[in-house]
Amino acid sequence: MDGQNLAYALTQVGHNFGAVIVVAAPLYALATARSAGARGVLWLALAGWALQLASGGLFGLVSYHFYGQLPDIHGIAIGALVLKLLCALTAVALLALSLLRPPAATDGGGGAARRRILAALGATALAAAAFLRWFS
Repeated sequence: MDGQNLAYALTQVGHNFGAVIVVAAPLYALATARSAGARGVLWLALAGWALQLASGGLFGLVSYHFYGQLPDIHGIAIGALVLKLLCALTAVALLALSLLRPPAATDGGGGAARRRILAALGATALAAAAFLRWFS
């Protein structure tokens, strides 16, 4: 078995599950429009973004381990990577600020706007992933 391909494949599995979570969690919260359990969805979304950041970094580490250098990306791929990072960092900051608030404040009126923003950040990062993949 090729260790390099296995490392990339396992990293991709984690990255894919993270992508599902960051898009599906806020869309689920929007579709159900329930404030009950809102904090659970926020924690799930935070876990998804953490998985995205960790697995994204792991792609670079796998390349460095097997090739002695980071992936050679340029142009559109760099723009897509920067966009993905901005989405992830913005989402993590929004989620952290939301989770630091008391539960009653988290479940309150701004929840729908927060969920829309999180869904948009997830969808944007997912779209950028296609450009990163095919332009690198």
